[in-house]
Parts: sequence; C-alpha cells; structure tokens
Amino acid sequence: MRRLKRLGQRALVAILGLVTVWLILVLFYDVADRRLPLVLALASTYAAAAYLILPRAIRLGARILNRGRVPSYTLTGDGLPGDPVNVALIGTCDELRRAFVQAGWTQADPLGIRTSWRMACAFVLNRSYPGAPFSTLYLFDRGQDVGFQQPIGDSPRRRHHVRFWGISIERAEETVDTVAFWLASRRPADSERSLWIGAATKDVGFSLTRLSFQITHATDADTIAERAFLVRELTEHGRIGPVRYHLPGERLSIGTVNRYVSDGLVAVAELSQGPADPLRPDGSALSDVPVKSD
Repeated sequence: MRRLKRLGQRALVAILGLVTVWLILVLFYDVADRRLPLVLALASTYAAAAYLILPRAIRLGARILNRGRVPSYTLTGDGLPGDPVNVALIGTCDELRRAFVQAGWTQADPLGIRTSWRMACAFVLNRSYPGAPFSTLYLFDRGQDVGFQQPIGDSPRRRHHVRFWGISIERAEETVDTVAFWLASRRPADSERSLWIGAATKDVGFSLTRLSFQITHATDADTIAERAFLVRELTEHGRIGPVRYHLPGERLSIGTVNRYVSDGLVAVAELSQGPADPLRPDGSALSDVPVKSD
C-alpha cells in the first residue's frame, strides 16, 4: 500500500512537471515571442518562470510528496531546504539583540520594496550596506523573527549572517521530538525568556536557486566553520555562557524545557544578561559600535 501511494505521488509530480514546462515554453514564451523582441521575450519568460510559475509548482510538489519529518534545515518560500539549523540561544529577544550588537554585528533591515532596491543597488555596485535585508526562510511555518550580520569587506555580497526563530519556553515544554515541534507558533515577546533557534551561514557571492533559478546569494558549504565563528564571536565578547553541542535526538536540558530535536549538530548556550545598554527600536545600540570585517 505504501509503495502504491509513493508511485501515485511520483506520477502526480511528473504530471505537474510536464504542465509546468508547458506553461513556461508553450504558453508563456510563445505568447511573449510573438509580441516582444527576442531579448525581452526571454527576459520576461525567465522572470515569470523563476518568480511566479516554478515557485508555485515546487510548493505544490512538496505538498504532494507530504514530507512529514523533523527538519534539519529551514525552508525557502518554494518549500525547498534552506539554511541548516545549527545554533540555539536561550534568553529574551532584547538579550539576543544586545549580544550581537555588542559583538559588532548589525541587525538586518526588514525586507521590503525600499530595502530590496537598496540591497540590489549595493550588490550590483559593490557598495556598503551594513543592515542589508535577508531573504525570508521559514521555520515554525513563519519567516525569521530577527537576523544579524557582519559584512566581510564593504559589500553585502559577502557576509556572516544568522536568522533566528523564537519559541516560548512554555510551548517548548509541551512538545515532544516529533514534527509537531516545528508547526506554527507565535513569535515570543521581546521580554519573554525563549529558545531562539538559529541558522548561521556565510554568503560568498551570488548564484541561482535550485529548481526555480532565482537570483540569490551563494552560501559557503562549510556551515560547521560558520557556526564555530559565530560561537567564537559571542564568547569573546562575553555574550553567552558555556557552549554545549548536541547530536540528533539527544535530550537538551534548558532549564524547564524537556528537549530540543534536530537532525544536525546544534550549538546551545545561554545568553549573558550583561550590562543593559540601551537599544534603538531597530535593535542597534545607542553607542557607536564598529562593524568588524575579516
């Protein structure tokens, strides 16, 4: 029965793929080619395929396959694996912001039309943009709650960065090591002690996403080194307590929370309360903090 179900799912995905190709090449490109010059026809076909047709087809295909498993990765808007989950910090959002600001990192600007345009200009012209926004990745059925970055040089093309998703201590207490842990939950209040699950990676240039071919940052494959870099940064500035590493399926004691499950090795630490330096509404410190680079 299981094999028959799998065959049925693959058949539906294959049909979906054929329909997608037909939409792009036969319907959209044929119409564009008859009405526009060749260059514009190709450009408009690429834009429609990469940002409209393929993302929806990929999401539908992922639902058909019904991937019900505990993720070791975040998800992109297309439903594909994104950055790996590799760090978990315990404390309030205010403590999280203060830790990164005092370590010389910058909180990412919210993603919007204005910030996206500024980011695109900085990326193309190789200009500085310390608070460049992040693309949205998903965990707990929502985009990241907060993100931080440290530029490498003066361009947003290369940077250390980490996204965080918060889960309240109370909700974490009630979960078990199943997919249910990763289902929808609310964002904790800034003053609420929470578990902040993070995905730390390093951008090294630009590339195209798999399957949908959207323009995006290229990411260094060595996320172990990036996790070590982030831990070292926070430790050297006294912003976290002792770090412990947990293997998949191990019980993780974080005060009153029973466990935390991941398919990858996760660095776990308590945030240090430290001195309560005032923060601006965007999370930056009132005092000038230099942004470091490699």
